[in-house]
Amino acid sequence: MDDMVFDHDSWNYAPPKLPKASALKLGDIHGVLPFDGVRNPSSRSSVSHKIFLPYRTAANEWKLKVGIAESEPEAGTALQILISPKTFDLHFQPLQVKFKGPNGENRTHTFDLMVTFRSGYRRLIYVRNGHSLSKTATQRELDAIKMALPKKVANDMIVVNGDDFSRQRCRNLALMHYFIFNPDDEADEHLLDVVRSGRSFYFMKDLFALAQMPQKRMFAACHRLVAKGYLKANLDNLLWENSRVKAAA
Repeated sequence: MDDMVFDHDSWNYAPPKLPKASALKLGDIHGVLPFDGVRNPSSRSSVSHKIFLPYRTAANEWKLKVGIAESEPEAGTALQILISPKTFDLHFQPLQVKFKGPNGENRTHTFDLMVTFRSGYRRLIYVRNGHSLSKTATQRELDAIKMALPKKVANDMIVVNGDDFSRQRCRNLALMHYFIFNPDDEADEHLLDVVRSGRSFYFMKDLFALAQMPQKRMFAACHRLVAKGYLKANLDNLLWENSRVKAAA
């Protein structure tokens, strides 16, 4: 029996750290635009989830395209951008910037995302967890990156705290993204009329009882109305029929 016990499992129940593997390379997918980032971030990691995300934007005439996120918060940030009607285009790993490190050494940073809004405004996005952002070294790195960033590349740059995107929030955003791109205008308009009717509701399932449509359609409509800002809910908890929802002010 002792011969069947691995030493790692006998004292450490966490998954073992595996050696870094090379990035995954997708072959051509019929009808899907390929990943076009300057860096493929899909190599194996013991600390973050690498997520392949099919998405559509107006810039690509709503054709499916492959995006690769280096972490779940990065994917959540992308999903939040994609469900916004103001978004025209989104790029993953869009460009690299060369800058000087604290000791004068040459370094390179690859931005996580770049969004182009329908107004033409372009924004670069830098995603890091809160612990990293609290470090002085990270703030110095950010300052150096901003200084080295060519002004013509984007209109501005923002820093996103990955801690704001819990795992459940990311899962809720993924479902909202799915329903937004599988629209049902009739169901949305009917549910919005119910929300604005003044009738009392507390849980999502209360709206199901008030609506005159199948629950399946109302469930999807609830997610779309939350995504569009007509309903409010705590996205850090599972968004389902027992969720507390309320009309936006």
